[in-house]
Amino acid sequence: MIRERYLNALTLALFVAIPFWAISAEEPFTITLMTRAVVFAIAAVGLNIALGLGGLVSLGHAVFFGLGGYAMGILAYHAQNYTALTEWPFLIEGTKSMPVIWLVAVVVSSLAALVIGIMSLRTAGVYFIMITLAFGQMFFFFAISWAEYGGEDGLSIYVRNGFPGLNTLDPIQFYGLCLGLLCLVLLFAWRLSGSPFGLALNAARQVPVRVETAGLDPVRLKLVAFVVSGAITGLAGALFADLNRFVSPTMFSWQTSGEIMIFIIIGGVGRLFGPVVGALVFVALEHWLGALSDFWHIYLGLLLLVIVLFGKGGVIGMICGREAVHD
Repeated sequence: MIRERYLNALTLALFVAIPFWAISAEEPFTITLMTRAVVFAIAAVGLNIALGLGGLVSLGHAVFFGLGGYAMGILAYHAQNYTALTEWPFLIEGTKSMPVIWLVAVVVSSLAALVIGIMSLRTAGVYFIMITLAFGQMFFFFAISWAEYGGEDGLSIYVRNGFPGLNTLDPIQFYGLCLGLLCLVLLFAWRLSGSPFGLALNAARQVPVRVETAGLDPVRLKLVAFVVSGAITGLAGALFADLNRFVSPTMFSWQTSGEIMIFIIIGGVGRLFGPVVGALVFVALEHWLGALSDFWHIYLGLLLLVIVLFGKGGVIGMICGREAVHD
């Protein structure tokens, strides 16, 4: 437990130190890479609540990631074009305010997670995986056919949205904003895992019959976890869209869901900082190996094979031991 706390602190220190090194070394692209890792980590922390605590293997979390992205894209698109999103039954205009966009992204993603969760949680195991995948593909093809917002070509936003008191066009300031949100999300996940709800959810994952005997509904517990998970992933989607100033149907693709799950597997399923370590490793491999070969995913596959066969607790588990701790 102590070793894992030290590793978590070291990981957080790296996320603080590397961007400052990039400034001194005049390597601004490194800050963009770290921002990408932070945003991916937020998405993976969201999925880890459903997967690590609730045991819900979802291949449809790209739905929430994409909805968060399109929430940002649509609101910013109407703001930059000075057109109303809708005029009836009441006027809704676009906005370039990040807090408002985040709120919309979280609400939309939560509602989508509630609907999808109610239907998907009627199943279990491989059927749950397939139905979440099916929802992801439905949203993917809907986005492709949504010609009003770019269709398969996506939607570009000219200027990054604003946050009070910050210049979000400055890479280090935008990075600091994303890192602050990651810390808040990690704090929330930590408190959630140790709360009565988190303990009941963990029990529902392991022995649902005993949870029912105690008078709790395992399905309802998992539904709440799924909605919370979707909300956090939707927030990450809005940040990712703001980082790139672009949204496209690929945010809804099953590959995106797979990548978010890969972050967790690399770092360690159920580990508080597992998604963070996994996202950092993934982005580093993508950058370094991608520069060497277009087929760098082969090396990623080998890494996953080694982790699955020899280190089921992920990178953190290989270093600190298998048992996941949240305190």
